[in-house]
Amino acid sequence: MTTTAPTSDALVAPGATQPSATHLVLIPSYNPGPAVYATVQAARAQWAPVWVVVDGSSDGTAAGLQALAAADPQLRVLLLPENRGKGAAVLHGLDAAAAAGYTHALTMDSDGQHPAERIPAFMSTSLQQPLAMVLGVPVFDASAPNLRVQGRKVSNAWANLETLWAGIGDSLYGFRVYPIAPLRAVMRRQPWMRRFDFDPEAVVRLSWRGVPAVNLPAPVRYLSAAEGGVSHFNYLRDNILLTWMHTRLFLGFVLRLPLLLARRLRAR
Repeated sequence: MTTTAPTSDALVAPGATQPSATHLVLIPSYNPGPAVYATVQAARAQWAPVWVVVDGSSDGTAAGLQALAAADPQLRVLLLPENRGKGAAVLHGLDAAAAAGYTHALTMDSDGQHPAERIPAFMSTSLQQPLAMVLGVPVFDASAPNLRVQGRKVSNAWANLETLWAGIGDSLYGFRVYPIAPLRAVMRRQPWMRRFDFDPEAVVRLSWRGVPAVNLPAPVRYLSAAEGGVSHFNYLRDNILLTWMHTRLFLGFVLRLPLLLARRLRAR
């Protein structure tokens, strides 16, 4: 399958920001179809630089993104030879970003669900509170499947228990700014967080390390197939993955409970 990329002239809107030396936008991408070009275009109109990690895509978008990057010095495309999962793609991008001197990364999905227009507000908050993770709290519209909306409440309840209600507004929404150093340290210490379990496990483990959470509202849109929407979520497979994730996180929570209680008492 091949998809057609927009021309380079359409990629960056007039008035795009000057490149940041500390904060970048990181977009993991796996077979998103043509929606990825609009996503990148919207992100670049709001921020520079933007990096895309192509996670073994076979839909032709890798070539299209590389063509766009060739004409835009603030767009970089990193290619993985095979699909490794969202978390693995993010970690690959984080390693490259750290090597280039960046300290923070805003992650967003490549399928058009996340609001690029909120990038400046999230980055500004991160610049003001660099030790924190800035988490998007989804604002749903009528396009949101009710099963997804209700199902995330379960994950959120577990995440808040596992962190002793440390302030995680939403555990699953992947539109967020991470401090790169602590996230890389967390991921390098264990083999998990490489697939769909990345987003919720990242916030729980960062919270355990004492990284505070700042929550900001952000709309989310679920595109229909007619609009070019692509979903790789598998209810059975990914819910089993999330169940196993929360099982091991709960065990970790029990072991850390005295530390978390002491931290909570000191904060009062």
